[in-house]
Amino acid sequence: MKKKIFSIVLASLVAVSALAACSDKKANVGEGTEAPDTTNAAGESVYSEEKIIEMTMFSAMPGNEINDGNEIQKIIAEKTGVSVKETWLTGQTAEEAVGAIIASGTLPDFIDGGDGMKQLYEADCLVAWDDYIEKYPNLKELYSDEEWDMFRQDDGKIYWANVFCNSYGEEKATGHNDEAFWIQVRVLAWDNYPQIETLDEYFDLLERYAAANPEMPDGTPVIPYTALCDDWRYFCIENAPEFLDGYPNDGSVIVNIDDPENPKIVDYNTTPTAKMYFQKLNEVYSKGLMDSEFAIQTYDEYITKLSTGRVLGMCDQYWDFAYSIAGPYAQQGLDDLGCDYVPLGLVAEKGMKQQWHAYGDTLNNSSGCAVTTGCSNPDMAFKFLNDILDQDIHDLRFWGIEGVDYLVDENGEYYRTEEMRDNWKDEGYKADHCCTYSYMPQWLGTSKDGINAMQPQEQASEFFAGLAQPLVDCFEAYGAHGYPDMVGSDKDARPAKWYPMYSYSNAMTNDTEGGVAWVDMGTCKHEWLPKVVTASDFESTWAAYMDAYNACNPQAFLDEMQEELDRRAAV
Repeated sequence: MKKKIFSIVLASLVAVSALAACSDKKANVGEGTEAPDTTNAAGESVYSEEKIIEMTMFSAMPGNEINDGNEIQKIIAEKTGVSVKETWLTGQTAEEAVGAIIASGTLPDFIDGGDGMKQLYEADCLVAWDDYIEKYPNLKELYSDEEWDMFRQDDGKIYWANVFCNSYGEEKATGHNDEAFWIQVRVLAWDNYPQIETLDEYFDLLERYAAANPEMPDGTPVIPYTALCDDWRYFCIENAPEFLDGYPNDGSVIVNIDDPENPKIVDYNTTPTAKMYFQKLNEVYSKGLMDSEFAIQTYDEYITKLSTGRVLGMCDQYWDFAYSIAGPYAQQGLDDLGCDYVPLGLVAEKGMKQQWHAYGDTLNNSSGCAVTTGCSNPDMAFKFLNDILDQDIHDLRFWGIEGVDYLVDENGEYYRTEEMRDNWKDEGYKADHCCTYSYMPQWLGTSKDGINAMQPQEQASEFFAGLAQPLVDCFEAYGAHGYPDMVGSDKDARPAKWYPMYSYSNAMTNDTEGGVAWVDMGTCKHEWLPKVVTASDFESTWAAYMDAYNACNPQAFLDEMQEELDRRAAV
């Protein structure tokens, strides 16, 4: 197996794309174009290698390209008639990358522009989904009519669909893909698995462990705590106060429901908990417990640092780090050393309920997978998105090939051998063999067979079988059946109909006073929060930060968010 991890070069997007200039129309491209049948009367694929259509996708987030000739990608192509070359973000923000693509006049067939989706919409570069949703039942099934309506843009049409946090059938979550304060299991084991609820308890444990265990086995010093401030990922240091006060991840604001009939927007940046949190980070930094490079490290440097096992704890979203470090951990045996992270749902005061883990599906309508006007055959593109939701293809994407990547027991339950699990952690194997099309439509929850999980990480037996022993020991010590139990969030708290509010703020533009304020607030926080954490005089620096923050006119943003909250609450 090849061990090389392929780098992602954004410039290659143009070289591999079947491209065309942005159309003047969004809705009418490709209407009436019929895709060919995919099978003959015997149900066999009619696609030969020569008939397979090559399409392209750009996702405005980091990722690893798979190799040409990837085995599962070829099987999916034989079943659907389409093979998609995926490229990923590198060295730019999503807005910068999307802006460059629009300016070039060339587009991939599919795109997930992240925070740049509005740019694509406003540049008339996207094909409307409306007719295709009705035509293709797997796409239609992704959301209810009411949920699909939430994706409609100003012209009344739908141009993208978010592909994550959507469960089919019964929920089977064993993972916590959300934010938390993470800690290595070896740290918890060293202190006999204590109950950690507050920032003081968390940082006290990190401090004591680092004093007693200052080095890795190879002699490199441990880093008790780090944080990420790079570009939009500064949420890793910025938005903990909303969670510490017990609220869910509305992202940009707190929604106070003391009066359930009149929910109110609250600015989590200025609460007493916000000041307490940043003062604690300031204390941790002054003690030398916080990574001295936290304010200047890039995302790649952050991931490299985590991949060494040296970092004992951090606050982050699981998806932002876990998939990137799994391979290096397995290759270096760091999981066997107890370097795996588990999430803790910390609160401002002991005994508080919290909602770090979001039970139930989360609908984020601010971004998602789209077909562009650069696609010469939109109907075939939408048919492909529909077909990869067929259960057999969905299984190929996430479970692999039966007999090669998983086995089936006498009860019809899928499982893997240790070798199979190791293969799916190996970067070379994945590049040659695995093809998840990870930013295209997909399901969590229960397979249509009623037995298995749609994705292996939610198969309870497989989840535990794939864990290193120190992680199993940790779960057993806390009586946890998965990461959600480690977080310990309020299971009775389910997403309200306005949740998440970030689906609105993420799409705000400079066209409104609130949108201008939102951008200015982000710029201010990005500049000032590292200063607050590293300040020799916290009080005076916090006061200066608050002055700079209030000068951004945050009330205009909060007022616009309140209007949107009122609208959602009234629906």
